[in-house]
Amino acid sequence: MPRLISTEIARRIEELYGSPLAVLEAHAQSQPPGMLAALLAGHHDLAFAEQSIAFHRERLAQLVHPERQIGAHEVPHLLECARRLTEAVAVRDVQAKTVSAVLGSLAPADRPEPSPAAPTAALPAPCARATSAPPTR
Repeated sequence: MPRLISTEIARRIEELYGSPLAVLEAHAQSQPPGMLAALLAGHHDLAFAEQSIAFHRERLAQLVHPERQIGAHEVPHLLECARRLTEAVAVRDVQAKTVSAVLGSLAPADRPEPSPAAPTAALPAPCARATSAPPTR
């Protein structure tokens, strides 16, 4: 089975926020849109692109099976399937690059030890890495 980039991205998001993806998704739904929601949406789009790649790869393999005749009627189906596979690969690559770049610019948030009375619903946002930026005027 091929290595899924979405699995690695999910692991990095969980590591960054210190919670499982399911918890983060539930939390993001109850909050205004922000970095967490954007990361989760990017992960979702990446996972969908990977599913699309797997589907179109399998379909293309069916269409070019050695026992199957390829005639004039099948050629447009082959071309359309190859086009969709190419599109899914491009989407996966762009999403992976974008989400990885955003994750690379963030550092894990400092997490204080939770007290027994403290609610666990509030997840801290990750801190941005310190970068040298030109002074603003």
